[in-house]
Amino acid sequence: MTSHFFLLSGPLTQERLSWIEESLKFFFVRLNPENLLHSSKPRDTVFSFFLTGDSLYSLQNPETISVWEIILSMPSVKIVCDCNELELRGISIERLKMKNPEQVIDRNSLALNGQPSFWKDVMKFARQHEQPVPSMVGYLQTESPYMHQSAHAALLFLTAGVESHASADLYAYLDGVHVGHIGQNPSECENIGTGLEAVHEKAQKKGLSCQMIACGRCAAARGYSTWDGGQGVVISTCSIKPFKIRSLREMIGPFERNHIILSKDSASIQLKKEGASISQPQSDNSRKPPITIFITRSPYGTEEAFGAISFAVACAYEGIQTRVILIEDGVYMLMGTHRPEKGTHFFNLQEVINAIAGSANIQFFAFQPSLNRRGITKNAKMNAVLDIGTQELSQLLFYAPNGVTANHQRVFFF
Repeated sequence: MTSHFFLLSGPLTQERLSWIEESLKFFFVRLNPENLLHSSKPRDTVFSFFLTGDSLYSLQNPETISVWEIILSMPSVKIVCDCNELELRGISIERLKMKNPEQVIDRNSLALNGQPSFWKDVMKFARQHEQPVPSMVGYLQTESPYMHQSAHAALLFLTAGVESHASADLYAYLDGVHVGHIGQNPSECENIGTGLEAVHEKAQKKGLSCQMIACGRCAAARGYSTWDGGQGVVISTCSIKPFKIRSLREMIGPFERNHIILSKDSASIQLKKEGASISQPQSDNSRKPPITIFITRSPYGTEEAFGAISFAVACAYEGIQTRVILIEDGVYMLMGTHRPEKGTHFFNLQEVINAIAGSANIQFFAFQPSLNRRGITKNAKMNAVLDIGTQELSQLLFYAPNGVTANHQRVFFF
């Protein structure tokens, strides 16, 4: 059986783990009940959770460890921990490991430098979903370096990709554009800009592609000056040489391909198709992996929610089937009537959603348990956002959208 995997690095709440747990139950009980039958034969792993960064605290927190125990009681589930990050944080997972010795892994493969590499293990999974093994992987970076560990993780991921002879793309969005700023000179940690240049150089020496594309809108907002070099090439005076500042549409272009693309909190889900006929002609759009975006943040405190919607619209415009799910604190986008002050720079996100929800290739959903948990009633005028429960959420995760023949979908948390 093909496998699904999650890469999680941010804080894992009891709420998030609970809806993931319910989705896995749906998968095993409704879609693959044969996995619940007793078998003496070793089972292939169906769900793998790769945990690094702050997500590892969930393996010790009493509120979340009980949910992990339920998840691990299901067949064919495995957790792979970043052993270096466990040691850095002083986290003990012995209780969980004693109960599930074959399912909780706290040792990582050795990289070329002889040191344990969690990212080498991630890369093995990222590259085994296709036959033959795909020649490319990608990483969507949305956070700035140094303030956020995810920039260092992106560098390690790209390095592991090139070392495994895969072409590696970096897509820089929102504050992620800062990873390519020229002249970075941290005194107490690895230089991300220099590291990216080194990855690009290694890729070139191996004859591999290594694109680093930054969203032009996000870059311009943050002061990255550009001009036309005379041949239609946008040049930046503020970025390292491998970095290319392009329109969001151009940055989305590589997402039409079939390679695995991860981010700091993301997943790759193998899709179940029903009623599909290989004798029917397939459009180019049908082969593009669909995208599910979980908006988990409140609407106006950061650029995350607006950035997620803009990203979703760009994907849909390129013919990628895109589902946007408002979940956790993202459901605050549906509460009451939003009235930005006249002349303010804030977009009214309720109006934005209603304006684009009827567009081709994009759908919006509200996770009802998150609304109930917060005592929120959805604004009746937001009828373009469809209410869903756990069963419908699971169907969105594991079933291909109508007309899609791609074998996996990409999941990103904003």
